[in-house]
Amino acid sequence: MSRNSCHCGSDATYAKCCKPIVTGKKQAETAEQLMRARYSAYVVAEMDFIFESTHPDYREGYDHEGTRAWAENSEWLGLEIISTDKGGADDNIGEVEFIARFKDQNGTLQEHHEHGQFRKEQGSWHFTEGVMHKQRPTISSKVGRNEPCPCGSGLKYKKCCGK
Repeated sequence: MSRNSCHCGSDATYAKCCKPIVTGKKQAETAEQLMRARYSAYVVAEMDFIFESTHPDYREGYDHEGTRAWAENSEWLGLEIISTDKGGADDNIGEVEFIARFKDQNGTLQEHHEHGQFRKEQGSWHFTEGVMHKQRPTISSKVGRNEPCPCGSGLKYKKCCGK
């Protein structure tokens, strides 16, 4: 990513890519555009946009100041869009699978892997909820006594299928 490219990872500048959406000068045309703008909003700590782009039915319990503190104290490293399902200009629902990478305030690398759900009402896309991506169990092809069991249980072979 070049120094002038948008926080969301596009080749366009922030001023031409996500900023017009974050500042309300233009609407996101797709669920993915809204997802990219929301990531950029976290990077620049535009919490009003995060709140407003969340569907009203899903705003309960939102902590504006806590979210701002978290966003400002994180080092944002990039957004990777894995896939989209629906969410186009002519759709009313969509899903965007993404990974947001950042370092927390302790400098620990974090990956937020989510399937974000989006709904369009009255021409505006809104985030509804996110479902965290579940890790697949580690499966080893090597089956030594002290190796992970190939069944994926997470136990050593000797404590699981090797009993």
